Amino acid sequence: MPDEFRPLPLSPVELRSRFRRGDLARPTAGLAPGFVQANLVVLPRALAFDFLLFTQRNPKPCPLLEVVEAGSVEPREMAPGADLRSDIPKYRVYRDGTLVEEPTDLSRLWTDDLVSFLIGCSFTFESALIEAGVPVRHVEQCTNVPMYITSVPTRPAGVFHGPMVVSMRPVPAGKVVRAVQVTSRFPAVHGAPVHIGDPAVIGIRDIARPDLGDPVEFQPGDVPVFWACGVTPQAAAMASKPALMITHAPGHMFITDRRDADFAVL
Repeated sequence: MPDEFRPLPLSPVELRSRFRRGDLARPTAGLAPGFVQANLVVLPRALAFDFLLFTQRNPKPCPLLEVVEAGSVEPREMAPGADLRSDIPKYRVYRDGTLVEEPTDLSRLWTDDLVSFLIGCSFTFESALIEAGVPVRHVEQCTNVPMYITSVPTRPAGVFHGPMVVSMRPVPAGKVVRAVQVTSRFPAVHGAPVHIGDPAVIGIRDIARPDLGDPVEFQPGDVPVFWACGVTPQAAAMASKPALMITHAPGHMFITDRRDADFAVL
C-alpha cells in the first residue's frame, strides 16, 4: 500500500496538527472515518456575496457548511481552534482563472479581506456506504477519488458560472439502489447521485481518464455512479476568472470535528 494512502488512526485534531506542522501531505480519503470532511473556498470580500449566492443556487455541488467572516481563520462551527491557513494538506491558488501554485500553507497570502467558505464533501458519506456493504473502490485500491468536469452547467450567480464537477464511484449493479438510499441521507454533503450509468450523457468522454484525482479500477458488474462534487467552484474559477480564489487541492480536504451522523437525515 502506498504510504500516501496508508490508514492513520488519528483524530481530526491530530491530523490537522500534522498538516499544520508540514510533516503530512496526502489525500484525506479514508482518514478520520466518521468525521465530516469539507471543501474550502477563499475569496476577497468583494466577491463573497456572489459566491454565497452561487452556493444557494447550486446546492448539490456546493452544499454550504459554514461561512467564516473576513479575516478570520477559525471555522468555529465545524472545528473550533483550527486554522484554515495551515490545517489542510495542500491548497490551490487561482489568479484570473489560472492555477498558479499549490502551497501547503497560506500564511504569506492571507489578508483581513478574505472570506472563507466550507462546503460539504462526499468523503463524508463513504463510511456509511462501507457500513451498508457498498464497496468504495478508490478506498479499497488506495487512490484518490476520480473527478470529472461535466457538460452540465451550474446556475450562474453574479460573476460566477461554469460546469458542474462530479466524483465517480463504481458500484456493483445489485448495490446501486442501496448506494442511492444511503447517500440520500446526507444532503449536506452532496446527497444522492446526480447521474448513474453512461458517462457520455453528462459529457465525460473517457471514464478511464479523470480530469482530477486518479483512475479507479472497475470490478465485473460495476456501474459508474456520479455525485456532485465540491471541486465545482474550481471549475467556476477557471470559467469566471476572479482575480483571486484559494481552494483545497482536489482530494486534500479540511477534516472537521463534526460527526457524519450530525448531518444525516433519518
